[in-house]
Amino acid sequence: MKKTAPKAKKTSKASAPPPRPREAQEICFYRANEKPYGPFSNLYRRPVVFEGIEYPTSEHAYQAGKARKEAVRDWILSAPSPSLAAMAAHGLYVWDVVPNWAEVKFDRMRRVLHAKFTQHDDLRDLLLSTGDARLVEAGTMDNAVNRLWGEVNGKGQNMLGVMLMELRDQLRQQATPTKPGRAKQSKRAESEKNVVLELA
Repeated sequence: MKKTAPKAKKTSKASAPPPRPREAQEICFYRANEKPYGPFSNLYRRPVVFEGIEYPTSEHAYQAGKARKEAVRDWILSAPSPSLAAMAAHGLYVWDVVPNWAEVKFDRMRRVLHAKFTQHDDLRDLLLSTGDARLVEAGTMDNAVNRLWGEVNGKGQNMLGVMLMELRDQLRQQATPTKPGRAKQSKRAESEKNVVLELA
């Protein structure tokens, strides 16, 4: 009786792990003099016209809304640099700050950023060039202000980065041209509407 060699057991090949989703690129910024993304900082020196007043930087425009009295606001704006203007505003006494500052400061920052990036084509183009990257103001000093507007060691609300990404989406939508077909349809609808109005 012939002995047959034992058949090798079939082993199933290990299935390859599913591909990991590609993580969105992250762009960090902090110092105004850093290239190429220093302009994302509010300390970047570029004039901004906001509420009819020209400010030397977006930081000046933002901090101007914090002071309750005009004299205090002028004192903040007289600071020779945006960082000193921020320090002056952060050091205000409670009675020198507008009562609802905590409620209105985020809306003011959004409007200041909109003014900054729509009044300067190069800044708008720089923001749009970041695509879908996550924008992060990466602070170096661990304090409450840096963790609110940015992140420190990966922790923080990154509100400035979030607002910049929101603004980027708005600018991108505004830059998208209307398709010819849709334009014709809208014109046709408008003409039909006019006919209906005339008949009515």
